[in-house]
Amino acid sequence: MNFLRKHKRTILLGFADATAIVASCLLAFLLLDFSHDYGITPTIKLFSSNIALNIAVLTLCYLFGMWVCRVYVNIWRYASIKDFSKCIGGILLGAFIFFIIKSIAGKEFVSDPIFVLLGTLFSVLAIIVLRVGYFYIYNTISVSPDVKVKRTLIVGGGDACRRIISEMKLKDSKYRPVAIVDDDTEKHGRKLHNIPVVGDISKIPTVVEKYKIKTILIAMPSVSGEDKKHIMNICSETVCEVKTIPHLYDLIMNADILEQAKTVNVEDLLGREVIRFDNEDVKALLRDKVCMVTGGGGSIGSELCRQIAKFNPKKLVIVDIYENNAYDIQQELLSAYPDLDLDVRIASVRDYDKIKVLFEMFKPEIVYHAAAHKHVPLMETSPEEAIKNNVIGTYNVASLANIYGVNKFVLVSTDKAVNPTNVMGATKRCCEMIVQYFAQKKTPTEFVAVRFGNVLGSNGSVIPLFEKQIAAGGPVTVTHPDIIRYFMTIPEAVSLILQAGTIARGGEIFVLDMGEPVKILTLAENLIRLHGKIPYTDIPIEFSGLRPGEKLFEELLMSEEGLRETANKKIFIGQQIQINEQEFIASIERIREIANSNNSEKTVEELEKIVPTFNHVIIK
Repeated sequence: MNFLRKHKRTILLGFADATAIVASCLLAFLLLDFSHDYGITPTIKLFSSNIALNIAVLTLCYLFGMWVCRVYVNIWRYASIKDFSKCIGGILLGAFIFFIIKSIAGKEFVSDPIFVLLGTLFSVLAIIVLRVGYFYIYNTISVSPDVKVKRTLIVGGGDACRRIISEMKLKDSKYRPVAIVDDDTEKHGRKLHNIPVVGDISKIPTVVEKYKIKTILIAMPSVSGEDKKHIMNICSETVCEVKTIPHLYDLIMNADILEQAKTVNVEDLLGREVIRFDNEDVKALLRDKVCMVTGGGGSIGSELCRQIAKFNPKKLVIVDIYENNAYDIQQELLSAYPDLDLDVRIASVRDYDKIKVLFEMFKPEIVYHAAAHKHVPLMETSPEEAIKNNVIGTYNVASLANIYGVNKFVLVSTDKAVNPTNVMGATKRCCEMIVQYFAQKKTPTEFVAVRFGNVLGSNGSVIPLFEKQIAAGGPVTVTHPDIIRYFMTIPEAVSLILQAGTIARGGEIFVLDMGEPVKILTLAENLIRLHGKIPYTDIPIEFSGLRPGEKLFEELLMSEEGLRETANKKIFIGQQIQINEQEFIASIERIREIANSNNSEKTVEELEKIVPTFNHVIIK
């Protein structure tokens, strides 16, 4: 019974093949009987013991030949040309074996070789028809009646397209390919797995309307970021669901291509490749080092902790004032890295004495300072809190890093620090000045700042807000129709921070080449379309007006900083600006006192004195 259960599929396939072969042999005898006079009627001849013996032996020979050719290790619904070739080879091998048996047995077998040739030919045809018929029957009825099939347009007629069509047809898939578009004109008018290539990529909106497409699948895993953005922009003119096949490496490592198709991420609209860095230098920097991350529970801080944990630090110390976030990253890291020496402390960077205790206790060798208030509108109404947390907090941690001889101190900054128009940006520029102040003192600690644009998916960023608004049915709120921003992913931002630590020599402000800025209105419109909705019709868009201190566009460098390349062509360095040490420290002490008095107006006035490029824009 165990044998039957284990080989049930092979036995059933063999029985089906045997039935087809017997029918083919009977047909061969009938044809021979009409063309030769054997002296008996076809009915008597067909049921004679001699003929039954011939058919039985020939059938067994054919089945044995196909077994030798490993026909029965394949699944019928996945049959290919190679599998059909194995069937033909098995049948021919069986015919050869039959001739050997016939030559030995002699008169017990039919002497006419035409019978064997016809039987072989008919058996080959029957075996192939059986498999092809099963293939089409399976794919006709394989989709559950409860599954609503989505008519799918595939962009790109290459190998990924071929594989995805095969999986769509062979699996219980809700996607059904009906057309392909490709810019290769030689493919136009031709078919791939019986799916027509109907035009180039620019014809997507027309094809969608003509073929009633519900889903667009971009099967171009190695396409450049710029080309992908172009395709996304065309797809966004439709109301289709849009999915992409991931990078070619993932396709090679995972044969299940259909399962890898993912909903389009907004990163795909940025028009550039995701920037990747060589981690060998980072690994060498962090291995066996005591690393401290302030603000370690936030969006950037938590990702810093994840990436640092991969490089086997001697110890990772997370400092954060918000216990819920700190607890979440603690549990995540303990689960993912059970051997990690992790210590999580609840503390505010405002509290110099408490931070000093932590420095004394853990003696960190590398400090990543990510703790900060970052919400622009909130800091406009509470500027003194921005000073206490961002400016004084940074000064506290940087001072202690200097006192305790930390090897490297890396500040997480923002493009809003360039010619700031809001309090948050001005405080971050002040933080950069603190870093440059300590750097020019020529201390053993290497102080550096890392500046980048908006981070996709971070707490408080525009993308999660748009996603929630779309899910709620709108409206999507955009502050201004002309507002533009630079964007990067959280892993990119953190990789830049870690990479900057490896090449820091002190006083640099590192800037990432973030490509072209993105118009927020276009981003919102495309995001709505990629959710299968029509902007202004299904999901309204409203303009709320620029918020206090908000600029139409952000800059990445101040004009006086200049710009020079690093060995990594995607990272640039702004040259250090000289800080008047005595005046700067005196101004820090003054603004500390004013902020502690909770006088918002005087706090902003003093901040304007410290940061000469601060042009405070108050929008009422």
